Amino acid sequence: MIRRFIPAAAALALLAGCSDEADPSRPVGDPSPGVLRVLAGSELADLQPVLDEAAKATGISVKFSFTGTIEGAEKVASGTAEQGFDAVWFSSNRYLELVPEAQKRLGTPTKVMSSPVVLGLPAAKVKELGWDGKRVGWAEIAAAAGAQKFTYGMTDPSASNSGFSALVGVAAALSGSGSALDAGKIAAVAPQLKQFFSAQKLSAGSSGWLSEAYARRTRGEDPGAKVDGLINYESVLLSLNATLPEPLTLVYPSDGVVTADYPLTLLTTASSEARAAHQKLSDHLKGQDVQRKIMESTHRRPGVPQVQLDGKFAVKDLVELPFPGSQSAVDGLVTTYFDQLRRPSRTLYVLDTSGSMQGDRIESLRQALVGLTGADESLAGKFNRFHGREQVTLLPFNSSARPALKYEVPTDNPRPVLDQIRDTATSLDAAGGTAIYSSLRSGYDVLREQINADPDRFTSIVLMTDGENTGSEDIGRFEQFHRTLPQNLKGIPIFPVLFGESATAEMERVAKMSGGKVFDARSRTLSAAFKEIRGYQ
Repeated sequence: MIRRFIPAAAALALLAGCSDEADPSRPVGDPSPGVLRVLAGSELADLQPVLDEAAKATGISVKFSFTGTIEGAEKVASGTAEQGFDAVWFSSNRYLELVPEAQKRLGTPTKVMSSPVVLGLPAAKVKELGWDGKRVGWAEIAAAAGAQKFTYGMTDPSASNSGFSALVGVAAALSGSGSALDAGKIAAVAPQLKQFFSAQKLSAGSSGWLSEAYARRTRGEDPGAKVDGLINYESVLLSLNATLPEPLTLVYPSDGVVTADYPLTLLTTASSEARAAHQKLSDHLKGQDVQRKIMESTHRRPGVPQVQLDGKFAVKDLVELPFPGSQSAVDGLVTTYFDQLRRPSRTLYVLDTSGSMQGDRIESLRQALVGLTGADESLAGKFNRFHGREQVTLLPFNSSARPALKYEVPTDNPRPVLDQIRDTATSLDAAGGTAIYSSLRSGYDVLREQINADPDRFTSIVLMTDGENTGSEDIGRFEQFHRTLPQNLKGIPIFPVLFGESATAEMERVAKMSGGKVFDARSRTLSAAFKEIRGYQ
């Protein structure tokens, strides 16, 4: 049975993300007999058929609300999760367990299944690299990446567990110490890590969207540049293979991987009824027949040793690499990734400042931008901000585009530039019409100049509007213009943000033509949407 992809509406697992709902902290209903209310990573959506059968067999229904684990960790640590949920279910509890206030609120975990994070490459590329039929370590993989012998896509480690696990795995393996990473070890392997990440040409905020984007590009359905392979969950890569003209060969580094173990974890404040429901559901999910069903339908490995691994798992015994032992090590590793290791990013913000934005709406826009300058001190906010080496361009528009405001955030002493962005954001005002498409077209003039001067960056466009287009150029004319763009501009993803009375159908068309993704801020804060987009930039 082949698992169908669930479109990624949330950043997955370890770090920041968002929910299918307007507010992932909102209670999903009052406690009721036979219902387990679970705050979860959105990748768990593919378990719904298994959970539907579980409900019939046990009388226990699972009610999901999806979020990312850093935001989930905040809610657990603050106690707000206890107000609406009985349990949490993420790809891993490792990060939550590093946050003391969160760790003490975690009760009994049940590890239901597992999936390592590995590298997938076409068979022809594996043969070209000389890796056919042999095991290679992370050092050899990093050297080949640094020599640009292959390119790959990976999720943002501040937004997705698969990207973070890859970052932890390669750093731990290259350190060669066999113990948990600390600041000294991270600094020692930074040159090799930079070499490895130089081959990353595609980023995403979720494992699902990353795989979908890779498949579209491979099939020629997406204008973005093709990449050779992906770093992702083994389960996602096995599922993806069913959709590709040339399946990926999975490369399991000989010196180890980091594995997601998906613990369904009761909160310590759960009621006696919820505890009983958790135990009954856990017992059912660990049954051998159910475990085989999970393995077949989701391509994840069984969580109980009595179930024999399917033949599709090419490597049975995996070496597990050590996870960082402190929150400061996690923070340092992710910060180093953005400020030193990966290709720097360039983002053009095309921002609606028309008359309909007056009042609370323009203030929401100001606060969303200010939050990205470091004003948001939450766990998620400290990662979802403008990073060192990043180019940020603000292009406000109303009846026409205003002058572009360009900034580059230095790695050393970024505060003065971030303060400039903050001051610009707080000075935005609202007046005039809504010339969406002519203003978006103007943005390409800005990007053309920037790309010609510095082509080696992740480049994206964020389009925020609260209404329908009132300019002379409509969506049809913009599509014609977009088709004429050179490949390096045509392949820039546009991430429209729906706000107010946005023309949803048109924004979907804009995202699709550019290989981007729509983000909805109509029933949640604009700040939440802007933070989620950071995982895709």
